[in-house]
Order: sequence, then C-alpha cells, then structure tokens
Amino acid sequence: MLRTGELIADGAVRLIAKKALVVLVIAIGLPGSLMLMASAANAQETRTVASMAALKEKTAKLGAPKIEGTEAVGNKLVPVLYFGSTKMNDNFTLVDEVAKEGGPGMAVTLFVKAGLPLEQHAPIEEYIRVATSVQLPDGRRAVGTVMGSPALGSIKAGYPYFGEVELLGTAYITRYEPIKDASGETIGAYFVGYKK
Repeated sequence: MLRTGELIADGAVRLIAKKALVVLVIAIGLPGSLMLMASAANAQETRTVASMAALKEKTAKLGAPKIEGTEAVGNKLVPVLYFGSTKMNDNFTLVDEVAKEGGPGMAVTLFVKAGLPLEQHAPIEEYIRVATSVQLPDGRRAVGTVMGSPALGSIKAGYPYFGEVELLGTAYITRYEPIKDASGETIGAYFVGYKK
C-alpha cells in the first residue's frame, strides 16, 4: 500500500517526465521547423536570384547602360534608358522574356532615375517604370508608375534590396538592384519579383 509521501513523489516524477517529454519534442521539432522555413526561404531566394541574373545578363549583352535624352512614358517626362544602342523605354520584349522564363507570377521591371524639379529646393529623386511586365488593374502596363518603399531607400543609396514588397496592391517576393552607368552613378534599377 502506497503512502501519501510516495504518491506525492510518484506524481512529481510523472510531472517531471511529462515536462521532459515536452522539452524533448520542442528541442527536436524547432530545428526541423527552422530548417523547413529556411529551405522555403532558399527556394524563394533562388527564384529571384535566377531571374535577376537572367535580366542582368540579357541587358549586358545589349551593351553598357546609359541615359540619353527624355521622352514621355505613361504620363511622365523621364530620361531615356539605353543598354548599348537599345532603347528600353516602352520596350517590353526583354522584360516579358525574363518574366516568362521566371515562371508563374514573375514580374520584371526596368526603372530609370528621374529628378523632379521643385521650386527653391533640390529635385526629388524618383525611380520610374519605363519597361515592365507589371500590369495595372485595368490590364495596361504600369509604365510611368514609381518605385515605392522599402526598396527606394536602398536603391537611392546604391545598394540592392530583397524582401516582400506590396506592388500596386499585391504582395511580391522581390529583388531590386541598382543600374549603374560607366562612371558608377546609379541611373536606374532592375526589379524581379513574384506574387506571394
């Protein structure tokens, strides 16, 4: 016959065993979950990395990036972006090709840096879509629209940005990289991203 002290000790042992089991399950499950999350993130990263590499390779084959002149794109007057002698403003062949190669939901854009003059102030620096596979809700291409946060700060500073961005009301997993001319000045940006 068990005494009260033995019952208490037996209950304490069972409670400790249950806690140890919970700790063991967490210790085994947490790293496994983190590895699954990391592999999903790596798959996402791989997709944007591959599309960005394709975009940069195809533009590099055309020649060095440069700005020459201005023209209307969408409803804005912007600098004309060239790769070699190929004008990119309103030229959708390359962005559509890279978007198709990137698979379902992939979007591709080339931005040009534009300085909007302000009275008595330094110009506001914007990055305008001049060639894009991104579409507005009405089905038209989103040329003439501007790059938003959080990528804008990185690109202005001359650095790449990757992460989730809301683009015209839709969440995308994205990668942005600066387009630099022969002098190293940022004159635009590459963009690839796919719908989340």
